[in-house]
This record gives sequence, structure tokens and C-alpha cells, in this order.
Amino acid sequence: MPRVTLLILRSRAVLPVCRPAIENGAVAVSGGSILTVGRWRDVQKKFSGDILDLGETVLLPGLINAHCHLDYTDMAGLFPPRKSFCDWIKLITTEKAHWSFSDYATSWINGAKQLLHSGTTTVADIEAVPELLPDVWNATPLRVVSLLEMTGVRSRRKPELILRDALDVLGELHHARSRGGLSPHAPYSTTPALLRHAAAIARKRKLLVATHVAESATEFQMFSNASGELHHWLEKNNRDMNDCGGASPVQLLARHNALGPHLMAIHANYLKRGDARLLAQKRTSVVHCPRSHDFFSHAKFPFATLQRAGVNICLGTDSLSTVRKKPRQTIELSMFDEMQAFAAKHEDVSPETILKMATVNGARAIGQEGKLGELKRGALADIISLPYAGDFGETTSAAIQHRGCVTASLIGGEWAIDPSKSPCV
Repeated sequence: MPRVTLLILRSRAVLPVCRPAIENGAVAVSGGSILTVGRWRDVQKKFSGDILDLGETVLLPGLINAHCHLDYTDMAGLFPPRKSFCDWIKLITTEKAHWSFSDYATSWINGAKQLLHSGTTTVADIEAVPELLPDVWNATPLRVVSLLEMTGVRSRRKPELILRDALDVLGELHHARSRGGLSPHAPYSTTPALLRHAAAIARKRKLLVATHVAESATEFQMFSNASGELHHWLEKNNRDMNDCGGASPVQLLARHNALGPHLMAIHANYLKRGDARLLAQKRTSVVHCPRSHDFFSHAKFPFATLQRAGVNICLGTDSLSTVRKKPRQTIELSMFDEMQAFAAKHEDVSPETILKMATVNGARAIGQEGKLGELKRGALADIISLPYAGDFGETTSAAIQHRGCVTASLIGGEWAIDPSKSPCV
């Protein structure tokens, strides 16, 4: 659909996120950016253009999914929760060996469709099959940051070669909406040298990096005490275990100068005293994935500890391979489902804080603060619409409890979901 030149969206309520909710509000969009946000009567007086009255709806910024594995969408429900984190790693590794390029491509596109219809407009995705790029970018209107997965423990390849191959792929990728980055998979599945080199090149080239860290109790035990199931399994598979013992996974990243504003620490479920302060000092964002957290029955996520330290905490879906699925139940990638799962476990956290974790905090984590995740002048016009006819004072609470698809989605000033054609209207 062609880009609009000036569009004024009116709705019953607007949730800018960066400021209080606005009753009978409006957002004016010029080209791909937001021109103004305010009360309908004020915006109508100052601006003229195409007016679209969305009626009993609430407008809010497009949601930002800070951690996903789109490649694995079609693995939904394949793996029941396991008692052992190592058993799950073995299961998914075996399953991946049977998948074809076409399987991964179909799975990726299915996941992107699910995210789009459930209100996500930007996703930071771990890409295990870089050959999919950039074709899958062209198959979705989403903004995608594809973080190329790197391991190296099993292959025994030199970290310099692994990183060089990833950078060669990134050098060939050029896209208006999407971009690439790096993902040394996890401290236990990579070498210290790869962590160091990836961090150094990310700082130099201003690349985003994501690393799974302190995800499981057995990983924490491996690095802190040089013991546990993961330690024994990797040792039997000839991983060099000299980096184990005496430091938490977060402290290990700090030793290798891997922490910083360029890094998204995925999960960070198990922390030693001082880890949260270290993450905050280095301005490293943490991405929490509530449904995945529940799938593995991890200890309670240390939200309060991280929040007190000043860590930027955002939300992600992870993959559907780590979401509990009941018989005959349909599960989908949805940031609303993640917000609801978080709210159920953290009843003391306000709806406003939870919404920020799915919007402005995610924007900060991916280096797009002020451009994405909030509705304000100069931000990119990524806006979603939800049906809402309830009490204005409950707008934010109702928004995070939304179920189903959104009624409209605007990405960069272009309709990704046209409200006149949405099946949810």
C-alpha cells in the first residue's frame, strides 16, 4: 500500500507510553514519522489531512519483541517440558538435523505472520540459518534485527573464522527496514575468544549483539563451581573447561569485556550478588521471556534485583519450542501473551511498567530509543490499534490483557494491517 503523506488517527484512547494516557486522543502521521500526539480536539485544530476515526479503540506503539527464534516457530508443541536443560538441548539439536531449508523458511515466515497479527512491529531474532536472509525480510513488513548465531564448540573452528563468515554475510545484507547483528550463542556454547572478538567488532561497527546468559541453574553451576550436569556433558564432548569455576556467567562476560550497551543479555535468570549492578554499570539490557521461563520451571526471575540496580529490562517471546502446549491448544508468538504471563508471576509490577518492557525498554535495548516503542513527535510511525470500550482509567491494564489479533498496524507510515480489512474489526 502506498505511503500516506498526512494521516490523522483518532481513537477513544492513546497510550504514548512516554507520557500519560490520552482520552479521546489522536496521532498525526506525516510520511513515516509521527508529527504530533495529543487530544483529538487540539490535533484537529492544528492539522489537516486524511482523518481516520478508529472509534472505540486504543492506539499504542508497536510492540518490540527483543528475543525470538523465528526459525523454530513450527516446532511448537514438539517438546514437552524436560527435567533436564541438557536433555532439551539434545532434543532440539536432534530435531534441527532433520529440518530442510524449506522447513526453516516456512517456519520463519509463519512466525513473522503471528507476530505481526499480535501487535509486534519490531523483532530481534536469532538467525541460525543465515541463508534465509534477505528473502525472509522481504516477506514481512516487520522491522527485523537478525542476529547471526555463532557457536564453535562442536565444530572446533577458530573464532576468527566464525566471526569472519558472519561479517561476510552481514556485508551482503542491505535493507530499508531490517538489519543484521551478531549472536555468540551462549558462554557455554562458544569460546571466550569468540565472545571477546564479537564484542570488540560490535563496538567498532556499532552492531547489536545478543547472548543467552545465565539461563539455567546448571549453566550457573558450571561456571560458578565447575560442576553439574552441563559441565560434565560438555567436558565429555571435549569442550575446554578452563573458563569454569569461580565466576558467574555474567562475571565471565565482564572478564571478556563483552558487556556494554551493544549487548542484550538474554534470560539472566540466575545471578550472583553484584551481577545486577555490573549489568547496570555496563548499560547491558536484559531480555526476559516469561513463557519460556515457565517452560523450564526456572527459579523466580530476579526482576526486583535487576530493577533496583537500574538495569533496562525488556521482554521477548523466545521460540514456540519452549512454550507449554496443552492438548488441542493453539499457541502463537505473541507479546501480549508474554506480558500476561509476566503479570501473573509479578502481581506487584504495574501495568505501565509491563507495557514499557514490551515497548520503550525494547527500543532502548536495540539502540532505537526515541525512534521506536513510544508515540511522540519525531518517532517512527509504528502504531497498533486494539478494540477497547471500557473505563478510560483501566486502559493500560486492559491493553496488556488483550487477546487475539490487533485491529490495525502501521509500520513506518504504511499499513501492515489495514483497519478496513482487518479480520478483527
